[in-house]
Amino acid sequence: MKPVKVGLLGLGTVGTGVVRIVEGNQEDLSSQVGSSIVIERIAVNNSNKPREIEVDPAKITTDPWDVIRDSEIDVIVEVMGGIAGTKEYILEALERGKHVVTANKDLMALHGSEILAKAQEKQCDVFYEASVAGGIPIIRTLIEGFSSDKIMKIIGIVNGTTNYILTKMSQEGASYNDVLKEAQDLGYAESDPTSDVEGLDAARKMAILGTLGFRTNVELHDVSVSGISQVSKADIAFAKRLGYEIKLLGIAERQDEEFSISVQPTLIRASHPLASVNGVFNAVYVYGEAVGETMFYGAGAGAMPTATSVVADLVAVIKNLKLGVNGLKQKVPYKQKKLKSDEAIFYKNFLLLHVDDKAGVLAKITQVFAEYDVSLDSVVQQANPNNPDAEIIIVTHNASKASMNKVLRHFEELKVIRRIKSHYRVEG
Repeated sequence: MKPVKVGLLGLGTVGTGVVRIVEGNQEDLSSQVGSSIVIERIAVNNSNKPREIEVDPAKITTDPWDVIRDSEIDVIVEVMGGIAGTKEYILEALERGKHVVTANKDLMALHGSEILAKAQEKQCDVFYEASVAGGIPIIRTLIEGFSSDKIMKIIGIVNGTTNYILTKMSQEGASYNDVLKEAQDLGYAESDPTSDVEGLDAARKMAILGTLGFRTNVELHDVSVSGISQVSKADIAFAKRLGYEIKLLGIAERQDEEFSISVQPTLIRASHPLASVNGVFNAVYVYGEAVGETMFYGAGAGAMPTATSVVADLVAVIKNLKLGVNGLKQKVPYKQKKLKSDEAIFYKNFLLLHVDDKAGVLAKITQVFAEYDVSLDSVVQQANPNNPDAEIIIVTHNASKASMNKVLRHFEELKVIRRIKSHYRVEG
């Protein structure tokens, strides 16, 4: 059979992994798709850069358009990252009838609907499994495994950097700043960690998962986001006392065709499977209306896990090519977007308050909760030798986000409350 020719945009850690897998597993891959797979052209930033693998110099170009415009190439594999220029490369590749595999979460979160629409128009495949959870096949699972079910909720630990930081803080009692520096030294966190620790990376991934799970066009600004930079050792210790772990969770849930999506530090029951997902590992917990609860766990990043997902997508594209069904499985959002209002979003809340250490304070606080119809699950008041103020730990029952916002605004004006030290969602 005629070999399938692939153009590769990017030869960094993931691109190098793709080349290793394709060239090292050629016999197994050929047996799956019925022909050999040849990486025909590779676009790089610097053709003189030393690399971990040997590549024929004749295949290397510093101009991605050389790859896109090569009429011999059937599939474009994009692992170079970036948004604006990369979007143009992919759209032009689709215009020319080339299929696309990408690991670019930023691009798919911001422009996925446009790219998928172009793919449908040109009857091309666009697969992006590696864009969300590295080596975990969650996108294919949502599209195919849940095709006969209705997904009601997705909870994800989808950022390894923040999960590593929170794990170390929980297990070793280390401070946020100390663990962040360690994560940077180990290469788990960038020199500018903002995208990870402020939840932006996870938000992009949850926008993709929400789009697939709810069959509607979830945009990045639809995701409510807060990060972990304010999580303290004290917060984690208090959570543990109450039987919880703190994780940065992406939570997408719907009811009566309305949905909400958030990324935020969340207290989750220590008995919940997600509470035991530690280090740089990722996990996605999916609630199907028919199947119930399922969880998918594995390496969420890294050269070889991510490259494995990329090559799995490449194999799927080639199988479709041989069957003549490219573009037929493309999932373009088709449902009208209906976001929940704050009055319709309900969850439990954890609050740590620093208050005046005198009689009657607790009564004033509980009166505010009652005023906004928020009931309390537990209240713990204690003295802290390191804090001249008293500390009150409160866990509410399910309350609307709108009601809790009113409570918090009222607390800002209540003189007996010195500081709202922490406020987190409680899940499970």
